[in-house]
Amino acid sequence: MEPRLPLAGLTVVAVEQAVAAPFCTSRLADAGARVIKIERPEGDFARGYDDVAAGQSSYFVWLNRGKESVVLDLAKPVDQQAFADLLAGADVLVQNLKPGALARLGFAAAQLRERYPRLIICSISGYGESGPMADRKAYDLLIQAESGLASITGGPNEPSRVGTSVVDIATGATAHAAILEALIGRSVTGEGADIQISMFDVMADWLTVPLLHQEGGRPPRRLGLAHPSIAPYGVFTCADGKQILVSIQSEREWAAFARLVLEDEGLIADLRFATNVQRVANREATDGRVAQAFAAMDEGEARRRLERADVAFASVNDMAALSSHPHLRRIAVATPGGPVSYPAPAPVFVGQPRRYGAVPALGGGVEV
Repeated sequence: MEPRLPLAGLTVVAVEQAVAAPFCTSRLADAGARVIKIERPEGDFARGYDDVAAGQSSYFVWLNRGKESVVLDLAKPVDQQAFADLLAGADVLVQNLKPGALARLGFAAAQLRERYPRLIICSISGYGESGPMADRKAYDLLIQAESGLASITGGPNEPSRVGTSVVDIATGATAHAAILEALIGRSVTGEGADIQISMFDVMADWLTVPLLHQEGGRPPRRLGLAHPSIAPYGVFTCADGKQILVSIQSEREWAAFARLVLEDEGLIADLRFATNVQRVANREATDGRVAQAFAAMDEGEARRRLERADVAFASVNDMAALSSHPHLRRIAVATPGGPVSYPAPAPVFVGQPRRYGAVPALGGGVEV
């Protein structure tokens, strides 16, 4: 007999599309919740983002496992009634329509909270429900630019997009945590909650450290694969052309790195390098000395020395390397186009192996 999943018995109704809300609800489904995904007649537009996963969208296959798809046109009274019927049996409503859209259809959060006091409502938007930009459309890359994230990403010459939908993913993870917090609260008080999460707020929170550097008179600079506040922390090229990213986090690590990797104990007492603050102030000299040492070693020798010194390092990999990485855990999910294998969710519940539900076809859910 399989163990009971922690959210078994809970019903989530999700009026969702794209990435942020589906990321959140996919994790609720993984934990055993019944997730009823409401799609417009043409379907979640993320279904059409690409066709690389057994002829289907990689985004949709990744973020919609374990859900039921129900097609409703919420502009039609009959489908509004069907939606109301679903809400009557729901524990959680997740929605990422434009602010005010559900209210205009007769499903304002305040009315829903009065009608269903145990219901937890989580509304995800670009800029929140109020404020000067509340009505503006927002997508991942737009928020990367508007929040300033792109300004600290990339190399010295120009800003860059983070290579994944980091704003959407961060927002979905934040919504997931907030919903679980509300469920815990409801178990104590019996009361639901009205949660509002904006992509802009999530990213501004995540950008606290570079913002404080800016306001403290030290504007962050784009350094590519280097760290603005720590040195040495960057990529160094070995004699055979292989690249290794090295991270020194403490003076103890610097001493071991100097002695066992660079083989120059004099660097430990050298005042230019004695503390991280000094190494950052003398970054060019610091990185130059490390680069000189690595240029005299092949990758194998560099790795041996780094492991002996117990210094953190990584290969500079690409997606081909991740695909065949020996440390990568995978799951396989059923989809209308056939099984698709991709990285497993990060949490490992020891002794409680998880099974992951199928990705639904459009309308492949409960009768309403």
